[in-house]
Amino acid sequence: MFQNSFENVRKNCPLIHNITNYVTVNDCANILLACGGSPIMSDDKDEVAEITTICSGLNINIGTLNKRTIESMLIAGKKANQLGHPAVLDPVGAGASKLRTDTAMQLLKEVKFTVIRGNISEIKTMASGSGTTKGVDADVADKVTEDNLDDVVSFAKAFAKKTESVIAITGAIDIVADSEKAYCIRNGHPMMSSITGTGCQLSAMTAAFVTANPDQPLEAAAAAVCAMGYAGEVAHSRLSDMDGNSTYRNYIIDAIYNMTPEMLEKGSKYEVR
Repeated sequence: MFQNSFENVRKNCPLIHNITNYVTVNDCANILLACGGSPIMSDDKDEVAEITTICSGLNINIGTLNKRTIESMLIAGKKANQLGHPAVLDPVGAGASKLRTDTAMQLLKEVKFTVIRGNISEIKTMASGSGTTKGVDADVADKVTEDNLDDVVSFAKAFAKKTESVIAITGAIDIVADSEKAYCIRNGHPMMSSITGTGCQLSAMTAAFVTANPDQPLEAAAAAVCAMGYAGEVAHSRLSDMDGNSTYRNYIIDAIYNMTPEMLEKGSKYEVR
């Protein structure tokens, strides 16, 4: 199943418009190229509608939020909706400040997103309209564990139904859900938390996957999450005693570049609930 999703990305080479985090913009561009997509990075309000028009998918990431780009995000999102293009929202740090929370909620209100991807704290903030997110990492109390997995799955399905979006909650256990079905994914490696940008890269890659598979957004989003986690595993296996988090970041991108659809199918670790 995930094999087909990945094959479609490689075959269609979707052009993705990214309004994203300037801390990780280069990595987002490279991960898109590695998976078979093509990136455009544009965030000026005077061109985002035009850029969105020539692309086939949109990725919005509020990681380095500023008032200049909020308008750009809304313009691009509405244009993507008008054109019927898939759109992904990464509400980085939602709940950490009023500006972030208000912007995330405004985007959710005014733009229809195919996928909303974040950690559990960010997604809970989106669901409630307020939160206690600390930085861009999930609150300790909000971690997804085996003990609370069923509750989080139910929460994700309910929020998916409310938003009519696929909800991707990433962490030690990833959950990708629509209103009826959830993939619980156990790919990845703890070292992925030692580098910045794996979540940002995943959101960009998710946009490519759902754009290349417009009729199966749930499976496409789950395939992207599995691919990123599996890349973290492959990359870690390559590390020597002299390597650190910088090398690891590059190895993750290399792992996506060298990954085949067949490898993803075999390496994916998930269950359906």
